[in-house]
Amino acid sequence: MKKLYFLSLACLILLISGCARMGTPDGGWYDETPPRVIGTSPADKSTNVSGHKFYIHFNEYILIDNPTENVVVSPPQINTPDIRSQGKRILVNLKDTLLPNTTYTIDFSDAITDNNESNPLGNYTYTFSTGNQIDTLEVSGYVLDAETLEPTKGILAGLYNSTEDSLFTTQSLQRIAKTDQTGHFTIRGIAPGKYRVYALNDMDGDYKYSQASEQIAFIRRTIVPFTTDAVRQDTIWKDTLHIDHIKQEAYTRFLPDDILLRSFTRVQTDRYLVKSDRKNENRIVLYFSYGSEEIPVIRGLNFDSEDAFLVEASEKKDTLTYWIRNQQLVDTDSLQFELTYSATDSTGVLEQRTDTLLLLPKYSYEKRKKEQDKKMEEWEKKQAKKKKRGEAYDSIYPVTPLNIQMLSNSKMAPDENVRLAFSTPIKELNGNGIHLYSQIDSAWYESKYRLEPDPLLPRTYTLRAEWRPDVTYSLEIDSATFVDIYGKANEKYKQGLKINSNDEYSSLVVTIPIDEDANYICQLLDNKPTVKKEVKVVNGQAEFFYIKPGTYFLKLINDENYNGKWDTGDYEKNLQPEEVFFYSKPVECKAKWDVTLNWVPNLLPLNAQKPNELKKTETTKKKDEKNRNAERARKLGITYTPPKNF
Repeated sequence: MKKLYFLSLACLILLISGCARMGTPDGGWYDETPPRVIGTSPADKSTNVSGHKFYIHFNEYILIDNPTENVVVSPPQINTPDIRSQGKRILVNLKDTLLPNTTYTIDFSDAITDNNESNPLGNYTYTFSTGNQIDTLEVSGYVLDAETLEPTKGILAGLYNSTEDSLFTTQSLQRIAKTDQTGHFTIRGIAPGKYRVYALNDMDGDYKYSQASEQIAFIRRTIVPFTTDAVRQDTIWKDTLHIDHIKQEAYTRFLPDDILLRSFTRVQTDRYLVKSDRKNENRIVLYFSYGSEEIPVIRGLNFDSEDAFLVEASEKKDTLTYWIRNQQLVDTDSLQFELTYSATDSTGVLEQRTDTLLLLPKYSYEKRKKEQDKKMEEWEKKQAKKKKRGEAYDSIYPVTPLNIQMLSNSKMAPDENVRLAFSTPIKELNGNGIHLYSQIDSAWYESKYRLEPDPLLPRTYTLRAEWRPDVTYSLEIDSATFVDIYGKANEKYKQGLKINSNDEYSSLVVTIPIDEDANYICQLLDNKPTVKKEVKVVNGQAEFFYIKPGTYFLKLINDENYNGKWDTGDYEKNLQPEEVFFYSKPVECKAKWDVTLNWVPNLLPLNAQKPNELKKTETTKKKDEKNRNAERARKLGITYTPPKNF
């Protein structure tokens, strides 16, 4: 009996443990199966269709994510279609008049999901024709931002079956698709013929380039859609380490499938006054939509404007600062004047325009005077207490000195320079009051330097010198060397500088095979990406010196107009944006290393060049669901195999 008892108990334990291993995790697996189309009305790929309502039936309850944005009907519809989910079906109601003998495609992309776990159906397209045949050709490619090579998500890619340039600005695109998060698009339902390809960020819903602020892309060459027989390979695995066999599957390949469009926005050249302000009592700031070499004229209505201002322009000349020279005028609360400037009229032509403006400072003169009197009163009390205690005191209220701000670090690389900035414009500069000393073997020697105003940053000066590695310098500025337009002078200034050793840096030499007459700029980027260094490519080489240790990336700009920067395109001028390339791998620079590499910019297609570390990637819902189940399996210590639809 005891043997029978223990045998029964052992069998019961084995049965319980076996059941535990076979069971599903607590709560069960997350649903990963997307909804399935079980029928359509009219049937998919129907011909001679005349109705405007279409139904798509599914095997479960479904949802549509923002159909107005995510569902694309081609040819495009001027009147917004009514597309909505109704339990286990979708209703599509087209409100435009259907074109005769035309193939229509309704591309849902990933907008259709199930109602429970939001599993996307993925790339579903419904097709019908108002004629007696279905056009089945397709073309595909990518749209990338021309300056950054970042995928242009959600932009329209479209076709015209004509080579006339005017169509893009006068007629709606004839067939369209929308790019996904990788910038990829597929335009379906195309008839045989020759086409021109465009991309458009349609801001006003007319499916044509009608606003200068719309992001676009274009290529001048024509494309001819066609098909070819092809074979794709699919690797079947026995397990995670061993291949079972390689399956070959014949399919029809639609070409071209490598169209690449570089999207850009044209420079907005319409000029108008955006705003004006007087946040500080000593200056007026005018903000324009676009710069001009012509300086606007101010004619004072309640003050004498003759020689009243010192004008300071930003780099693009779209922001102008009028510094008020006279202190009495600074203390005037209300400044009323006429402003005459160049502005664009309704036809796009510049004309002279005059506005009457009234500007007040952020703080009134009375309020500022009270604050100053309060500070002086506090200072006088403080000095009186010192006098009473027999301590040294000041009898004259101190004048606020002109502050010198050093923008550079006190520790510099040998190829850097000292930059000095001031909060107000400088009227007088005594060059003899600046001294630069270098320390060699504990002795100090005067060093040569050159001081020059920064052409891009107002009120900023660059002090250039032959900085020697591992040497200490002392920058000394006598008092009253700099005097601003209000008579404020600097106090005596002294700043120590240390030039780092060469051993703290790396160098990088990049060999780039380019045409001799081409003009390229090579940039060294960090992972933000911020430009850390920039050089011109000379004799096929880009040379970077004094690089701080770290991981970097390379960007190349074809500076066709020799202006030292990337420039956008212009459709009206048939001008493409300047070419940009990325080196596809990170570049590791270490101290004391001299790194060399070869780079062929056109070796990879543009959509495969930008390193993953610089991309702004997104994770799809479908991958999220897969990761949730994989994480659940890992915690339970069991093997997880995703369904085949992944």
